[in-house]
Amino acid sequence: MTLLPHHDGSPLYVSTQTPVLGETVTVRLRVPASYGPIVEVGTRSNPDHEPEWTRAVRAGTADGWEWWDAPVTVRNPRHGYRWVLRHADGRVEWLNQTGIHSIETLDAEDFALVADPPPPAWMADAVMYQVFPDRFARSAAAAGRETPEWAIPAEWTDPVDPLFPGRSQQFYGGDLDGITGKLDHLAGLGVNLLYLTPVFPAASNHRYDASSFDHVDPLLGGDEALIRLVSAAHARGIRVIGDLTSNHSGDRHEWFQSALGHPGAPEEDFYYFTDDANTEYHSWLGTPTLPKFNWASQELRNRFIEGDQSVVAKWLKAPFHLDGWRIDVANMTGRLGDIDLNAEVRQLLRRTMIQINPDTMLVAESTNDATSDLQGDGWHGAMTYPAFTRPLWAWLSEPTGAPYLTADGEERTEPWYFGLPIGGIPRYTARQFADAVVRFAGGIPWRVRLGNMQPLDSHDTGRFATHAAPGTIPVAVGLSMTMPGMPVVFAGDEFGLPGVDGEMSRTPMPWGTESEPEVAERLALYRDLIRLRREHPALAVGGMRWLHVDDDAVAFVRETQDETILVLAARGHVDAELPAGAVEASSAEVLYGDATLAVAEDGGVLLSADGPVFAVWRLAGVDAPAAAAVPQLDEPDLATADDATPAGDVEAR
Repeated sequence: MTLLPHHDGSPLYVSTQTPVLGETVTVRLRVPASYGPIVEVGTRSNPDHEPEWTRAVRAGTADGWEWWDAPVTVRNPRHGYRWVLRHADGRVEWLNQTGIHSIETLDAEDFALVADPPPPAWMADAVMYQVFPDRFARSAAAAGRETPEWAIPAEWTDPVDPLFPGRSQQFYGGDLDGITGKLDHLAGLGVNLLYLTPVFPAASNHRYDASSFDHVDPLLGGDEALIRLVSAAHARGIRVIGDLTSNHSGDRHEWFQSALGHPGAPEEDFYYFTDDANTEYHSWLGTPTLPKFNWASQELRNRFIEGDQSVVAKWLKAPFHLDGWRIDVANMTGRLGDIDLNAEVRQLLRRTMIQINPDTMLVAESTNDATSDLQGDGWHGAMTYPAFTRPLWAWLSEPTGAPYLTADGEERTEPWYFGLPIGGIPRYTARQFADAVVRFAGGIPWRVRLGNMQPLDSHDTGRFATHAAPGTIPVAVGLSMTMPGMPVVFAGDEFGLPGVDGEMSRTPMPWGTESEPEVAERLALYRDLIRLRREHPALAVGGMRWLHVDDDAVAFVRETQDETILVLAARGHVDAELPAGAVEASSAEVLYGDATLAVAEDGGVLLSADGPVFAVWRLAGVDAPAAAAVPQLDEPDLATADDATPAGDVEAR
């Protein structure tokens, strides 16, 4: 396997992670000495949709790599650029986020510098723990609360009801003080970010149908319980973010009730009423309990997202002090037919959050291809599945074919797979897993990619453990902790809970089982891998190079000047040889897993193990030459040539 030129958006290759408009940034390219001879290197940007070129200079060589430096001046808030390489034989190649190409590439897949305000520094180090409050823990006070009229009471040990109305109304009574009482569990795992699904009053167990945004649901303990929870979490070094529905409210919401059937009400413009009587309206996917917001309304913007008196601002300020928001259905927010106000809404959200507390995080739910919305102008990242979660399932699952009931009572045997009507979970090789990661990350700026959530599952999905192939849980958890992005643990995963779909995954936490052998083993796995993530900064901010990809295994490094972390993940038996010069492994330190690393006589690295396996080593940091004095803007003559290199080669770049 051949080593390839490499660049990414990490500090090893980009002189600043927080550029401003007009700033000239130095970007670096490393080229294997065996790849040349390369006679000219430059960058091609596209400011204002007009190409701009810079010429790179050789900075020097180190450990078998030639380094090139080039200036890129940030002329747009998202400034894309790619590398252009000319060989001695006249061939021209282009390097972008999807790899090395022999033909010109798309602007959408360029590397990108983002000049918008950066995310909080703590985000890169975050390991998120997601809690669905009704199913996490009950405090003593919960027993004394009256069950609401919409709820179907359940005992903590009752099975989850997959059918309506129980699907949305089965009520276990978990509350915020219950979560506070279990914070030592989170601290023991090592997580440092708590994500709460909605806490506002509603008429469902999931609370995505809010009846108000002005106070916390009394069933959860009210405002004071949230204050207690956030304060106790902060005392343990755990930040807390909430969940807002910017696409819709519930049909019991005070704003909607003021406008429903009342033409001329001040709130009628908050929604899309379709008749003169204000009785018919657009809703989320036709669900009448979730009427859709109309973000053309300035008054809605004032009340909800704009300024220091808005809903968004209120919960970030004292006495609540939330550390950010996850925005539900962010992909559909502000969008309806020929209307698209999404960019305005996300930018206003972020502007308000910066005004109130710039050290807060804003992430979006966008569960499919989120590329167009994730360019750094609003969302710091997203809960998105195609760049990690879905391909991970497709590679590491072994569906059982066990029957289960859908929401309407239909029995099915094909496994649930993120709502895709494709007959179950597809079967991917490790190579296809890597290809999917590259494809769906290829259009997202590096800085934003680091904010993308990387769950194995969530409250909206089945649980990965349900169909995980034998021995692959450590592989899946390990990849979540070591690939670029924000690791996510959905409460219960650390106990090994199953769940065939998004409702059945909302199982009450099995407190009291921690000492059972299988549970204790799973808990130890999570503690070890979270500790690994937290102890090695390269896993938070380091660049990433794929070193080996075949049908059964992937190997990659996360690297900084201070350390290199080598990762091997395989579903089956693996014997992989990393080419000489790929890494310097003579002083490799085993951090995790049971695999063999040997250095060959030619300097190559041999990795072998019986799979499934997840293994990690710590190597020396990258020895890069000092930055060169970069030239002024130029327009090099880098003429295209005949195709010679397969486009998008994922291996060893």
